[in-house]
Amino acid sequence: MFLRNAWYVAAWEKEVADKPVPVRILDEKIVLFRKTDGKVAALEDACPHRKLPLSMGRIHGDQIECGYHGMMFDCSGSCTRAPATDRPPSTARVRSYPLETRYGLLWIWMGEPALADPATIFAVEHWGDPAWGMNQGDGMEIACNYQYMTDNLLDPTHVAWVHPSSFANSACEDTPLQTMVADSGVTVWRWMNDVEPAPFYAPFLKFSGRCDRKQQYEVRYPSHALIKAIFTPAGTGGEGQPLHKDVFIMDSYNFMTPIDANTTKYYWFQMRNFAPDDGEVSRQFATSVRGAFEEDRPILEAVHQGFAEQRTPNIDLKIDVGPLRFRRRLAQMIKDEREQAEQPAVAETA
Repeated sequence: MFLRNAWYVAAWEKEVADKPVPVRILDEKIVLFRKTDGKVAALEDACPHRKLPLSMGRIHGDQIECGYHGMMFDCSGSCTRAPATDRPPSTARVRSYPLETRYGLLWIWMGEPALADPATIFAVEHWGDPAWGMNQGDGMEIACNYQYMTDNLLDPTHVAWVHPSSFANSACEDTPLQTMVADSGVTVWRWMNDVEPAPFYAPFLKFSGRCDRKQQYEVRYPSHALIKAIFTPAGTGGEGQPLHKDVFIMDSYNFMTPIDANTTKYYWFQMRNFAPDDGEVSRQFATSVRGAFEEDRPILEAVHQGFAEQRTPNIDLKIDVGPLRFRRRLAQMIKDEREQAEQPAVAETA
């Protein structure tokens, strides 16, 4: 179900202050807490004594204290104090997780710690570029499996019916899609030429009239996406063409963290190539994006429930090429990871 040797978003950095914060990721309970140097640590959220969540305890400097009997654990997961003992038992420890801060988000590595390379965290191209603005990030919990969300983010066609008053125009219904497959993930894209601008974007374009529009939906393994929206004056767009001086670009970064098989935490923010210091533009975009994603929520939750209760087989259409290829490759990656993890145990048994 889950690829473990990967970086996932655990929380917004601002969510972790002076108290322990419980999160659930890949069906594992984890506690986050801030150390004296300002960095955040991540531990298994269960005291090894009576399994009380450590998130119900207290922070003492760079350690966390269990709220039941006062056992203390450092950032590596080692027990440093146990009641009525001179030396804590060697088995008194909890798992620690590699954690990195990027883009105001806390990224956690759920697999083998030795494989955790911060350089492989999803790169945000224009982060820190003074010429680009940022739309305030947000998040929501959705009652569906994360793969229904990766399906959705590899499906530009759904905007015609789910987002008719925001992202859509008439060309979104029938313009053919192109699909590219890479080692990192799958990209689905299309240019729609000489069309009306979508309502969501129209107020922010530097030009008037009709446009050429590119939708580019890229999802990388295991569950992170870059959605690129490009608008240029009609007749100036197209693959391989230089970008017009008045081009509108918005890069939407979307990070899906599986809570368990039935629930996903969705994090996002956008970068834009205009109005870098305009707080009102950022506020308008943040509000509009949240509203559009709220349109996705009931659809995705109903799809999850529909598959859980299905009595007849579903069908796939031509528009499903991207999602299906992504799912097949991810399933193979999960299978390979699981088999590799089982090899030492098999050899030891033999």
